[in-house]
Amino acid sequence: MCLGIPGQVVSLEEAGGLRMGKVRFGQILREACLEYVPEVGEGDYVIVHAGFAISRVNEEEAARTYQLLEEMGQLQELDPDDAEVGGSEDTSAGGEPH
Repeated sequence: MCLGIPGQVVSLEEAGGLRMGKVRFGQILREACLEYVPEVGEGDYVIVHAGFAISRVNEEEAARTYQLLEEMGQLQELDPDDAEVGGSEDTSAGGEPH
């Protein structure tokens, strides 16, 4: 089962006519489609599922969700030792967090 993961939008861009952005999940930066959340801007938090931002959340809700996922042991795939860190992005297999 894939879960939506909260992340912070750090940049916006257009790619192939789609509104895209770089989203930070802890120390990992990944690309996500922002078409479903047109109101989102840089600095906002979103829930990303399968490479698509599906809703906007406030910072407190994002932190609470992250904490719950950590307690459930669901953040292993976002381990910075297993992915590119910092300004790099991982777009393999769509680049989506699970």
